[in-house]
Amino acid sequence: MNYRQLGASGLRVSEISLGSWLTYGEGGYVDSARAQETIDKAYELGINFFDTANIYMRGEAEKVVGQALGKYARESYVIATKVWGRMGEGPNDRGLSRKHIMEQCEASLKRLNLDYIDLYYCHHFDPDTPMEETLRAMDDLVTQGKVFYIGVSNWTAAQIAEAVHLADRKLLNRIVASQPVYNMFNRAIEQELIPACTRFGIGQVVYSPLAQGVLAGKYKNATDVPPDSRATHSSGKQTIQRYLHDDNLLKVARIREIADELGLTLSQLAIAWILRQSNVSSALIGASRVQQVEENAVASGVSLPNDALEQIESILNN
Repeated sequence: MNYRQLGASGLRVSEISLGSWLTYGEGGYVDSARAQETIDKAYELGINFFDTANIYMRGEAEKVVGQALGKYARESYVIATKVWGRMGEGPNDRGLSRKHIMEQCEASLKRLNLDYIDLYYCHHFDPDTPMEETLRAMDDLVTQGKVFYIGVSNWTAAQIAEAVHLADRKLLNRIVASQPVYNMFNRAIEQELIPACTRFGIGQVVYSPLAQGVLAGKYKNATDVPPDSRATHSSGKQTIQRYLHDDNLLKVARIREIADELGLTLSQLAIAWILRQSNVSSALIGASRVQQVEENAVASGVSLPNDALEQIESILNN
């Protein structure tokens, strides 16, 4: 496993990280035993970066991740979680207010059974809360030692730029990580987000690198959906529709030929393609089986030849 700096920070994270969206906890489609196995296998393979969020299964995913990692030395892994999503029915049970951030950080620490969170994300932008209030709350958590690094997820380049400039003016801790969607079929971050984050020293921790399994070759056609896949989960169905159509599947078939020529699986090629970006600190995978972790971890350190990159670019643009 290779490791990269998380943005301009001194923190080194594995090029492949393991997430828990839709998978772990009651209501997810991976039971606790299998979740434990996938986390153990990831750790064994050198993955030191694990991602969750308070909103994933209303805190249940955090409990599973915390329990699974609890037997390992705390300094040996990096754990990220998030705040923003609705965690109750009250008017202050969502968003990025100081109240919600402080309360949810404490709740996440309890569920994870940890003294500190390595990386704490603002899960989405909150237009209803002054940015300074949000950044000061996050800065205070760093000062208190409950959080080591600050990140944002699903923020635009303009929102990140505003946050960086505000933090500099107010002498607050800067954002070091951004978590956006990025894969061969969703390349929006290449236009503005990556250039801005490169300038500000913010690393990308990208999610959905396999386009919800489409770039793993899991789906043969738009209606052939494996019964145990994310596409059968109520939330997964909504997300995968943007990827699961015949035009993309035709491209997948052509990209698979390139993977075969390189001696890689389709998913390994798709992840290596993402890691070609120097601003990407880690590609965040999901896994319901140990074999998926083993396969995807091989993508770390793979350098794709220029002719293969040019072929992929041609396929994606046609």
